[in-house]
Amino acid sequence: MSTCTKRVALVLHEKKVPFVFHPIDLSKGEHKAPEYVAKQPFGQVPYVEDEGMTIFESRAIGRYIAMQYAEQGTPLIPTNIRDMKKTVAFEIAMQMENQEFDPYVSKIGMEKIILPLKVPGFTPREEVVQEAIVALSAKLDVYEKILSKQKYLAGDEISLADLNHLQWGVLLKYAGIDIMESKPAVAKWWKELTERPSWQALVKGIESVEKYD
Repeated sequence: MSTCTKRVALVLHEKKVPFVFHPIDLSKGEHKAPEYVAKQPFGQVPYVEDEGMTIFESRAIGRYIAMQYAEQGTPLIPTNIRDMKKTVAFEIAMQMENQEFDPYVSKIGMEKIILPLKVPGFTPREEVVQEAIVALSAKLDVYEKILSKQKYLAGDEISLADLNHLQWGVLLKYAGIDIMESKPAVAKWWKELTERPSWQALVKGIESVEKYD
């Protein structure tokens, strides 16, 4: 169920990096146990261990994986940081997801899906949901302009910025909100993202991967 854990698993699949998944039972507070907090000081999921390092914060983990395993799988970050045009476009797209998309879509997801599952008797506050939908629609109008001119947010090549939208974005449809399909260029982009094999591998949950073909 963890959107942040799926964000990391998605990048691992795209980069063809085998991994061992260790489920954490949030309902039992395993993420607050001393041995867990020693690895993730905020007591949140996920964290990864690789090459003697412990890394937390899902977007930072994704960037690490993309850089550390740059020579395999799908290129997800600019390969030449001195290429200012591509690098700046990538950084802008990363901030778009973090600042212009996530705050609104996560608010909708929390109200309509997460809190009703976690809090007995919780009723979504429709005024909060509608306010977030209106704001998100305005943001997606800008996405529509960008995606009408190029295939992905940072240009014509997929990047971390595009993939980072999936984890919360797919919950909109489960909440009965079809906003991602309401704008032609956004809808085309969204369809391509949700149909990627890496995302389809996570639809039924996260499982360890010993090797990739």
